[in-house]
Amino acid sequence: MKHFLLVYDTRAGRLLEEPKEYEAADRAMALEDRFERERLERRNSHIEVVLITAPSRHALERTHSRYFKTGEELASATG
Repeated sequence: MKHFLLVYDTRAGRLLEEPKEYEAADRAMALEDRFERERLERRNSHIEVVLITAPSRHALERTHSRYFKTGEELASATG
């Protein structure tokens, strides 16, 4: 499994940067980076910082598609 750090702008509905990928053994570093980024974004309530564990980037994009697709793409997939 890998860990992915995502920084998402809820107002704009998009990732602010490419997800940062960590190997399973680097979980402590991934958590440190997440907490540091949350500290930096603490005044921006529209910025969501998450650390997600998934087997691959492809799996992450499939299971957490809201971070990778536009609102229109999500709506057309469900409707």
